[in-house]
Amino acid sequence: MRMPEPDNAILDHRSEIIAKLKSFVQADGVISEEDAIRAYECDALMAYRQLPMVVVLPETTQQVAAILRYCYEQNIKIVPRGAGTGLSGGALPLADGVTLGLGKFNRIKEIDFENRCVVAQPGVTNLGITQAVESDGFYYAPDPSSQIACSIGGNVAENSGGVHCLKYGLTTNNLLGLEMVLMSGEVLRIGGKHLVAAGYDLLGIITGSEGLLGVVTEVTVRILKKPETARALLLGFNSLETSAECVAEIIGKGIIPAGMEMMDKKSTLATEEFVNAGYPLDVEALLIVELDGTEIEVSHLIKQIEVIASDAGATSIRVSHSEEERLNFWSGRKNAFPAIGRISPDYICMDGTIPRKKLSFVLKKITELSDIHGLGCANVFHAGDGNLHPLILFDANKPGELERAEKFGADILKLCVKVGGVLTGEHGVGVEKRDLMGEMFTEADLKQQQRLKCAFDPRQLLNPGKVYPKLHRCAELGKLHVHRGVLPFSHIPRF
Repeated sequence: MRMPEPDNAILDHRSEIIAKLKSFVQADGVISEEDAIRAYECDALMAYRQLPMVVVLPETTQQVAAILRYCYEQNIKIVPRGAGTGLSGGALPLADGVTLGLGKFNRIKEIDFENRCVVAQPGVTNLGITQAVESDGFYYAPDPSSQIACSIGGNVAENSGGVHCLKYGLTTNNLLGLEMVLMSGEVLRIGGKHLVAAGYDLLGIITGSEGLLGVVTEVTVRILKKPETARALLLGFNSLETSAECVAEIIGKGIIPAGMEMMDKKSTLATEEFVNAGYPLDVEALLIVELDGTEIEVSHLIKQIEVIASDAGATSIRVSHSEEERLNFWSGRKNAFPAIGRISPDYICMDGTIPRKKLSFVLKKITELSDIHGLGCANVFHAGDGNLHPLILFDANKPGELERAEKFGADILKLCVKVGGVLTGEHGVGVEKRDLMGEMFTEADLKQQQRLKCAFDPRQLLNPGKVYPKLHRCAELGKLHVHRGVLPFSHIPRF
């Protein structure tokens, strides 16, 4: 994994840069000592580490604007950072860049039940939004497994989903508006409390842009009324293939569960030992299906799914009969990642998305790839929308294992694209998948995406080295191409 070579001319002025940054924020808002900045050397993709030149922690939009304007004028790179829970290296620092941490943007600014929305600063945790409104019977639907720690600003940057995104959508489907600071220091407000906006879908462009277009300083999200009833089924199968077929059958019958998650035997055993959720230990695949709505609707759908699961060969079927039991079913899935950390010194959490009908085929191929690369793999994923999270197990202390794990992960992602899927569902590209972008996009595709980046960040100072395997200069991308056989505009006849 390569990153841009550091600019020594910038590093030579590090002390001046630090002094200037201190003039924009509170006394404790700049971190420059090596021991202190080490906490920022990576995000949750800990295989890649780099100390930043300096870390700055603003508290207001005006401070962010001043910092970005100064860095723009001095040609200094910026790496925005939320809670550091990202899994693709999107917040990996630069040796000659300023890491701009948004942890102090941690206030909910407004709760508007009449318009069913919340206005929050980007450092507010995902779960914090639900906790702020749940006493009035509302909640925020997207719920990544890291929701207790991940920030809403980071969710916007990566277009995060979660176990309930099958029915309620990802971040992009629940985002109403935002405030964003461009690299030049200009502050933009896009969208608002209204559900529909005219003009270009700028919210759609910014959501999932991984910090390459601007720094988000305020987010407006929609909140939903909690459903009358929510119940879950715990379904065990003797193979991943039969559980995948059950998923396809449920969706094929026109049933859209609130969530539908799958775990293989390796992840089920690790999770049960960690949280004691009551999972069956004699199954090869475990499927959690949640249904919500009115009591009569949920009861009817549960009966339908029991029949579908039985016909698909389910070896065990349990239905939650209390809210405590439902939450217990989910406790294991929500803690699957840390549970795997107990059985392997290291792991890489992959993130590819495939058509649902290819689940059985791809899971079988992943098992074959595991044997080829000689590394274990635990599967935990959003079965309902085909978003896979294979956890590749390795030991970084053993020579060559990290490289084998990277090759294994690359083969999984290439497989996802080959069957009609995409490189990422919610973790982003970052540095992890950057060099695989050519598997999915042509050179023309990538250049067109970079032209969009140039419109927001013409000097390419925001999070460089991420997403694009080759970064073209904006001047180069902006050149006009006159095709042979086409007259220049000045020679077109006037009538």
